[in-house]
Amino acid sequence: MRRRADAVTLLLAIVLAACSSGPRPGTSSVPGQGAIVVEIAPSPIIAHQVKGDMYEFPFDVIIRETGGRSVTVTRVSTTVFAGGLNVGGDSWDANEIRKMGFSPTVPARGELRYHFAPRRSVPDERLLNNLSAELKVEAVDDSDAPTSATAAVTVRR
Repeated sequence: MRRRADAVTLLLAIVLAACSSGPRPGTSSVPGQGAIVVEIAPSPIIAHQVKGDMYEFPFDVIIRETGGRSVTVTRVSTTVFAGGLNVGGDSWDANEIRKMGFSPTVPARGELRYHFAPRRSVPDERLLNNLSAELKVEAVDDSDAPTSATAAVTVRR
């Protein structure tokens, strides 16, 4: 797992939204194989000031299987943008997802819901008006066929 020392880090990335110059949500799948759709709720995510420059960003990542075959999440990654500039991100593989207490397996036509409430230091609250992020989930179905989906979400104070 890689981490950057930016004020905006991985979980905050999931919390953030794609602006007009940012990434677009999408899905990659093949008929007859497992497929996933990713949603972030609520949308937009509401940043709550905890104390000083510390903010909490509560949200859920919902992964739905839509192709009719069980899938296993192999990677979740985020990319954070300020305006359209990439300012950081992070990535977790299936083992890291398990260590966080989440199952990486989505049953056929089922869903997983990962709840996060990260706290992050935001040195200038004006950053909350310009941040966007892309969340990408990669998975394989029960025949090892790959599928992926992306989602974007906004953050409001």
